[in-house]
This record gives sequence, C-alpha cells and structure tokens, in this order.
Amino acid sequence: MHSSNKNLLSIENLCISFRVNRKENVHAVKGASFSIPKNSTLALVGESGSGKSVTSLAIMGLLAVENTRIDPASCIFFEGKNLLSLSSKERRQLCGKDISMIFQEPMTSLNPVFTAGFQITEVLRLHMGMDAGQARARALALLDEVGIPSPVAKFDAYPHELSGGQQQRVMIAMAIACEPKLLIADEPTTALDATIQKQIIELINALRIKREMSVLFITHDLALVAEMADSVVVMRHGEVREMGEVKQIFQDPRDPYTKALLHCRPTLATRPWQLPVINDYLHESKPTTNLTTNGTVNELAANQRPRGLSGSEEIVLDVANLSKSFYVRDGFFGHKEFKAVDNVSFKLARGKTLGIVGESGSGKTTIGLTLLRLHQATSGAVLFDGRDILSMSKQEFMPYKKRIQIIFQNPYASLNPRFTVGQILMEPMRIHKLGNDDAERVTMAYELLEKVGLPETSFDRYPHEFSGGQRQRIAIARCLTLKPEILVCDESVSALDVSVQAQVLNLLQDLQDEFSLSYVFISHDLAVVKYMADQVMVMKDGHIVEMANSDELYSNPRHEYTRTLLRAIPRGISQ
Repeated sequence: MHSSNKNLLSIENLCISFRVNRKENVHAVKGASFSIPKNSTLALVGESGSGKSVTSLAIMGLLAVENTRIDPASCIFFEGKNLLSLSSKERRQLCGKDISMIFQEPMTSLNPVFTAGFQITEVLRLHMGMDAGQARARALALLDEVGIPSPVAKFDAYPHELSGGQQQRVMIAMAIACEPKLLIADEPTTALDATIQKQIIELINALRIKREMSVLFITHDLALVAEMADSVVVMRHGEVREMGEVKQIFQDPRDPYTKALLHCRPTLATRPWQLPVINDYLHESKPTTNLTTNGTVNELAANQRPRGLSGSEEIVLDVANLSKSFYVRDGFFGHKEFKAVDNVSFKLARGKTLGIVGESGSGKTTIGLTLLRLHQATSGAVLFDGRDILSMSKQEFMPYKKRIQIIFQNPYASLNPRFTVGQILMEPMRIHKLGNDDAERVTMAYELLEKVGLPETSFDRYPHEFSGGQRQRIAIARCLTLKPEILVCDESVSALDVSVQAQVLNLLQDLQDEFSLSYVFISHDLAVVKYMADQVMVMKDGHIVEMANSDELYSNPRHEYTRTLLRAIPRGISQ
C-alpha cells in the first residue's frame, strides 16, 4: 500500500535496468523508495551514474521502451495513482500539466528553430486549450514572472539569442505554464555562473511558495541543497544510501558516502594540502592520514596550503594592455565592435596560479584563448622569456606551443573520438618531434597515463569508453606530453562531480608541486579558485575590476562586483 495522503509522490521499490546486449543488463536503479510531501522540496543527490536522472525520467515516462525494464513490483504513486500502470495517453495528460520538468541543458532541450514564445505557447495550447491570443498573453506574463527582461522582445527571440541564464528561465516558464503540482528540476544550475545560479535557485524557491507546488531538485552538489530543500535523499550506484531532513544531513551525516560528498568540495574556510576524495571515506583504498575515524577532516588535512605572492617570484608571462575585439554585422553594410577584452595587464609567476573569475561574457575565456593565439589579439603584448609571442610568425611561435598548453572545459568535445588514447597522446609528440621513435613515445605515453592515475590498458581504448573525470585526465596527460611551463585551465573542472573534481584538482596541484607549472586557472566557481589560486583577477565586461592575493581578496574584497560574486556562493559550501 502506498504512503499517506500528505505525500504528493511516493516511489516504492523502484528497480530499473537497461539492456546493453542480448546477455548483459545494467541495473541503473536498485529498489529505491522515497516520498515527496505536498508543498515541499526534496533534493535527490548523488554523482553521475547514481540513478538520479533515470528516476526522474521514470516519473515523467520518458525512458525508452525498447531497451528499458522496470520491475513489475515497482510503484510510482502520484496523488494515489500508480503512474506505471497508466496508459500512454493518460501519462501524456499528466506529464507537462500536473508534473513538469526542467532539464539540465537548456540549449539541447529548447528547439533551436522555434522562438522562445512559440515554445511556451505550444505547451499552453496543447494542455490548456488556449487560443493563440490567450496563449501569447499568458506566455508574456510567464516570461515576466521568471524575470526575463523585455518579455515582448524576448518572446520572438530564438534560443541562441538568449544567455544561458535566460534560456534556463524560458525552460522554467515552460515548466510552470500549466501550474504543475510537481516540478522536477534536473541539475538546473550546472555550469551556470554563481550569480545566475543564485538567481535560478531563488526563482524556483519563490515559485514553489507562490504556486504551492512540490519540487524534486536533482543535483550532485550538496552545497546547493541548503539553499533549496526541506529533505534530502542521497543515491549511489542506483541505491538510496541515506535520507533525512536537510539539517540532519548537514550536521550529522550517517553514511560515509554522504560525509564524502560534504567534504570533497573545496570550502572558503580551509585549504588542505589535498582535498579528500570518496575512497578516503568509503575505505575502498588504503586509509589516508587525512581522516579521523569519524570521517571528518583532521588537523593534518586542514593544515593550510600556503598561497599568495611575495613579489620576488620569477615572472614567466608578462601580459601588457591586451585587448580583443569581435565585430558583428550592423545593418547591411556596417559592423559593430564588441570589446571582449579591453586593456588587460597582469603577470604570471613561475610555479604559481593566477585565478581569473567573473560571469559569462566577462572575457575570461577570451584571455586564455588569446594567450595561446587561438584568438588573434586586437592589441597588446604577451612577453614570454622577454619575447612578444603575439607578434611572432607562425614558424617562430612553433617552439612556444610546447611551452604553453590549454585544458579545455569540455573533455567530451576536446578529445578526438576516432583516436585511441595512445594516438591522442602520441600525436603531439610526433608533431613536435619528441622521442627518437614510436617505441620511445609509447613508453612516454605509458608514463603519462600512470602520472594522471590511469592504467596502461587505457592506451588502446577510445574516449567514449571513459567517464568525464577520466577524459579530463586524458586531456591533462595530452598537455603534459609536451612538458609545458604554463597551463591554461579553462573551466576544466566545472562540469565534473564533486568527488571527481577533487581528484582532478589534487592532480593539478601535485603536477604543479612536481614540475613548478604555472597555471592560468579560469573558473566561475569561487570556492575552487580559492583553493587553487595564489592571486585572483576579477573580470567584468572585459575589464579587470580587482586583483589581489587569494586570501586578501576573499577576506577583504574591495569592489562591489567582487562582493556580489562572493555573496552568490551557496552557503552550504562554507558551513
């Protein structure tokens, strides 16, 4: 028998498996049970592969029928009805109207060939039976309600003409259009700026209270949960590991995995020599001295890693008055200049990390790409060993390519899917004539795989056979093939689970300690930057608004924009 009437949704013994081939099945959800009370928010927390999104798709009836098996004993009760026993027509009537969903990636969830207004009115006409005029008026009201500026203009805008935050607001407008009783938000703030993330969280909270609906909030980041939820369910490998009220989960987590999720993420309060990782808590590897018996970080782990610049360090890169403009068409014959980076100057010390923070559009990534000449600078100079690499010919710059490398944000897009890992690692060696022959290069590739924590068997495998964190390790290994002196890390951990993020940050730190690498560390995550950076540069609209040593900037920010960024950090991080 399902749960009491106070629960809007109750999941009982949910078991979901996927058929990989004729003989093999993958069990994605293994007997999960939990309930969502009316007028409340439940956070479903876990890493990639934990079964969070599969559970939400089962609620929505969006799992592929041909290769999915839901155990007959499984039940999903919504207002007393078992959703799994309804016909396809009955599910369609419920989903989109009484149950709706905000998907993780708005650019792939919004149809690129239809305007934002059309996509909202389509929902209203399908589920609410409105005519075109009624639907337009309601859509404009919804765009205004979710905080879209100039709703009339944005109504006719296509998704690519909107910022990431605005795209997500359009998704929210579509989701709440029919006044649902349950709103499922699947990682709705992943890869958004801290300030935009805070706005989206506050918006969903306000809408929940105003519309008296329940929210299932899916995330891998426990720090966000304190901002959102009344209760928490923690999942790992398809199983529910722990559930309880938010206060209990944060103050007295009982499951080692929950403790790991809470402690793996960098905080503003401490800067340990190494971040704890999941295995430290689950004792799946040899015990470390960084943990006490109750799973909390002890004095040794909390020992502060020194950060900052004294002013006497050797300068490896000197950037002076760097500017980069893009030109967009304005009318039939004219062009309008957009200054992405405007007169930026900074110095990078050997063996140190410069963190660059700011919202999307601030010019962070443009700086990184211009340093590598992947964008051609409009003006300015970048001195490397006293020579301006921006004014060099391609032939002159060739030797410098080995010395300055970049780790891109998306390891899924930056690795060639047709190359094996071995080919990915050996290609730059061949181009730059490193190693006497391929046999020597193979040996070097094996050593690099070991350096980034991957087995030798990875050499003959393809990128799609690896997780996101493993792919980012491969990308780091590829950079290391050329033994660079400078690494530009462009949002290189922003899309990773918190535990995988901790592993990659630890790896970057180890490599810096061993090889005295200099990092330009670009990120919108201020907690990660606090952990990694010696000096922090805050960007806004292509300008530097503040630059200071890491500890100084975080403890005494001088510019109001910096203070705004710091206020936007989820409070769960600093607890």
